[in-house]
Amino acid sequence: MFIREHISAWDRSVIVRCNRINRRLLGDFFALISKLGDGWIWFAVMLLLPLIYGGSAISVSLIMVASGMVATALYKLIKNSTHRVRPCHDTPGLLVTVAPLDRYSFPSGHTLHAVCFTWIVCSCYPGWIWFLLPFTILTGLSRMVLGLHYFSDVLIGAIIGGLVGSIGILLGTLGA
Repeated sequence: MFIREHISAWDRSVIVRCNRINRRLLGDFFALISKLGDGWIWFAVMLLLPLIYGGSAISVSLIMVASGMVATALYKLIKNSTHRVRPCHDTPGLLVTVAPLDRYSFPSGHTLHAVCFTWIVCSCYPGWIWFLLPFTILTGLSRMVLGLHYFSDVLIGAIIGGLVGSIGILLGTLGA
């Protein structure tokens, strides 16, 4: 019990520090990153890949779609099983400038999907790392800055996303 309380206290202190920059322009910037991470940027990437690289990229977009469906199912299963309250509902004094998409916090679906899709795209098209890796890092950070997720939510979301993306690539290459 002591370890869990210690981790919770640390998680709360990280979110409070991150949330301090949720002011004016920086807050607006992270709100935009979060909004793009709602799926818009990933749908655009899925559509752009075949336009840029031709028919061979259709399989990469399909791996993204299939992995995204698996990631969403896992995310919802875990989130609805753990019922972890979001920091914006549990930590007094946080400035919340973006409404949460759902009720619970664990894991971060934005981070999970960002890592999953970045892993898939950059495994197939390494040049995309210069755009997608910074966006993915900013997506995870935005969830904490905006007071919507704890650090552990973001970390576990990233781990799950990496696993789902890796399995998607593996299965996609086995099927090719």
